[in-house]
Amino acid sequence: MEGFSLRRLTFMFFVAFLVWSSSLETCIARKGKHWQRSHAAVSLYKKKTKGHAHGQAHRNYHNGGSKPKSPPRKTTPPSPKQPLPPPQKGYGNGQPSKVFDVLHFGAKGDGKTDDTKAFQAAWAAACKVEASTVVVPAEYIFLVGPISFSGPYCQANIVFQLDGMIIAPTDSRPWGEGILQWLEFTKLKGITVEGKGVIDGRGSGWWQDAPYEDPYDDERKFIIPLNTTVHETPPMPVRNELSGKMPNIKPTALRFYGSFNVTVTGITIRNSPQCHLKFDNCIGVVVHDMSISSPGDSPNTDGIHLQNSKDVLIHGTDLACGDDCVSIQTGCSNGGSGSVQGVLFSNIQVSEVQLPIVIDQFYCDKRTCKNQTAAVALSGITYERIRGTYTVKPVHLACSDNLPCVGVTLSAIQLKPLQEHYHLYDPFCWQTFGELTTPTVPPIGCLQIGKPSNNRVQVANDVCQL
Repeated sequence: MEGFSLRRLTFMFFVAFLVWSSSLETCIARKGKHWQRSHAAVSLYKKKTKGHAHGQAHRNYHNGGSKPKSPPRKTTPPSPKQPLPPPQKGYGNGQPSKVFDVLHFGAKGDGKTDDTKAFQAAWAAACKVEASTVVVPAEYIFLVGPISFSGPYCQANIVFQLDGMIIAPTDSRPWGEGILQWLEFTKLKGITVEGKGVIDGRGSGWWQDAPYEDPYDDERKFIIPLNTTVHETPPMPVRNELSGKMPNIKPTALRFYGSFNVTVTGITIRNSPQCHLKFDNCIGVVVHDMSISSPGDSPNTDGIHLQNSKDVLIHGTDLACGDDCVSIQTGCSNGGSGSVQGVLFSNIQVSEVQLPIVIDQFYCDKRTCKNQTAAVALSGITYERIRGTYTVKPVHLACSDNLPCVGVTLSAIQLKPLQEHYHLYDPFCWQTFGELTTPTVPPIGCLQIGKPSNNRVQVANDVCQL
């Protein structure tokens, strides 16, 4: 019995040991599993983070971003003695540019070197790019000969940014036997010339060579010196700075031909050999906040000259030119048939001008002209807020018997005489119809109110025969 109890006790002890051992392994296993789970979570987090970053970079790369790169290394900045070169010939950082600086095409800008070819190259490059800009930088003087910035295959909306100075040659050789324009923009859609720069025609040599009594237009016959004892062909009171005689044909400083949506603003044009700014066969012209100047006795140096153009607005401009300042001249020498319609001259200041306001359908820019009765149609012409001084005649409106000027409006005209060198004349009108919306100084009683009774459309017989 006693042996049985011992065996029973031993058996119970053994069972208790087995139960205790099992509990200990379970506890250890639980602790180990918990540690493995925590370690696995940390590893998974690291893998997810790395995978997310790689995936984000992968997505950015395919969405136009840059390819993932290794962590940046510290690099020393480039030496200030080795600056990056400027973009060359309309290209920057390997990408096409819309800005074309004439300096990048070889222009020197020293006022002595002929930069004509550089301007031609810059224009040729800009012509191929829509809404491009040709830059003529400030603080440079560019000697440029006769040049045409022409279409019609150029892209639209080109800007000619003029902040420097462009000067004309003072040598007769670049002009050959005679050129009608110095700087010309032709057959363009959306052309803007803007900036704070200067176009200087250096025309004194041309004026010196022109006989005083040999006018190019009919109004010159009214310009009679006060001193009746003066010689019939007195020399012009300007100094000839040119060597050699210049051609008889005098160039216009800046001309636009056959173009749409033309804008000129901010610039200064001075001392043109003949007309300063001309628009011929253009539609949609805006000129504002610019200035034109030449000596008061410089012959036939019109300020702004319109021919065969429509929808024109000229305002906020200062004009101190020797001859006609705001003129519409459409004689037979300008091409015969055509029209000038919808023109507004507004808020213009004139200073010591011979004939500030001119409409002339008998204009002739040749030395010998036929007496023509035909004319170009003129309608819807408005002069408003024209102020300043004149030295010969305030208004000269000469229209055709066959095709009178209609719709001519004069408003807030304030022009005072300045008698210094010439006889003064009253305003002159011929076959000009329209209205006076305000009193004018001086009174312009010659304008016929209303419309002509026999107004008709120009027919083939009216076309000029040159």
